[in-house]
This record gives sequence, C-alpha cells and structure tokens, in this order.
Amino acid sequence: MQLEITGHHLEVTESMSNYIREKAERLKRHFDQVMKIHFILEVEKQRHKAEATFHVNGNHLFADAYADDMYAAIDALTDKLDRQIVKHKEKVKDHHRQEAAQLVAATETTD
Repeated sequence: MQLEITGHHLEVTESMSNYIREKAERLKRHFDQVMKIHFILEVEKQRHKAEATFHVNGNHLFADAYADDMYAAIDALTDKLDRQIVKHKEKVKDHHRQEAAQLVAATETTD
C-alpha cells in the first residue's frame, strides 16, 4: 500500500504523519486490496480540512472533512472513508453465488 501525505499551507509534522499512518492501518483492516491512499491536509483561514483519495482495486473513493482541529478533521475523514469502504466491499461481494448454492441444495433435498 502506498501512502502519500501532502500539506497545503501547513507543514506536515512527524506526529501528524504517524497519526495518519495509524488511521490508514485501521482502514486497511476492512479491505486489504488497497493500492494507494493520498491524504491532503489544508488550512483555510480558521478551518482545517483533510481530504483523501483512496484507490482500491477497480474503484476510487474520495472523502473530505472540516474541523477546528486538524486531528479532529483526520478522525472525521477516516470515519467517512471507513463507511465508504464497507459499502464498497458489500458491492464487490458476489451475492448471486450464495443464492445459486442455496437453490442447488434445495433441489437436491427434494430429489
């Protein structure tokens, strides 16, 4: 997994970088086919903005979050990405295969 962290109008500190890496590992536990995550941290006047582009096999997910504190923005961002990953994982999962197996089992028991 590639992890890129970029800062606009702020310097990304080592503690911010480590915090993002911990959160990225949390995201990876749901979906292990993660290819690349690009985090952009930005300060706009008094608001802190965190956004991320998440590249998984066959899809790109995007989320952004605003907060008064950068760490709070990163937390909100990872929560949004977490929900998107779970939703994407459910879409990718093949439900038809399970239904076909149930139909075959049902016809075998009636014979």
